Amino acid sequence: MVGLRHPHVRGLGMTAQRNRKRLVDRLYEEGIRDDRVLKAIGTVQRHRFVDEALANMAYRDTALPIGHGQTISQPLIVARMTEALLEPGPFDTVLEVGTGSGYQAAVLAEIVDQVLTVERIRPLYQRAGRLLRELGYHNVRLRQSDGSWGWPQLGPFERIVVTAGGEQIPDALREQLAPDGVLVMPVGPSGRQELIRLTRHGQDWERESLGLVSFVPLVSDKI
Repeated sequence: MVGLRHPHVRGLGMTAQRNRKRLVDRLYEEGIRDDRVLKAIGTVQRHRFVDEALANMAYRDTALPIGHGQTISQPLIVARMTEALLEPGPFDTVLEVGTGSGYQAAVLAEIVDQVLTVERIRPLYQRAGRLLRELGYHNVRLRQSDGSWGWPQLGPFERIVVTAGGEQIPDALREQLAPDGVLVMPVGPSGRQELIRLTRHGQDWERESLGLVSFVPLVSDKI
């Protein structure tokens, strides 16, 4: 990992490490039990993924704005989504739809061999790419594109995680899910979505609700 860029953010040092430990303890209290998830949350420098002015709030269990109408998700939700991907069994590669700040990708990169992540907003795509490289996450590959299209050239995928809400799961993402693959996405109207885990069994689909969440909408480009 490289050093921090901003002098007064550098001063977070041990404070950030203690805050990450407290955050991990809170997530455990909230029911997160997978050691891989807790270790990843305790490792990733969340304060690097938010605006410098919000760095002192980075380890609170809350979503924070990252510009362009987007947010960095609440750590508990990141942990739950990651745990939901891991529970059915081991896998090597995950497709993330909605890179945003890059935080979810970094958490996944601590656990799996390869993270493929798609972001439609160019400034976020560029910023996340620079930061992930700077932090040494060389197992993350980014693409600027409409996430609802997935990444068909590299599919099918063992796991897909969508970090924005939609009224339904895009057909392209269903088609790119491998046999016995798992897709996790918030589904429903804006402000009141269900976190859905969809498992593909051949031509059959198992759909589970993992609770209510609130995400920014998944926006599709019209062509």
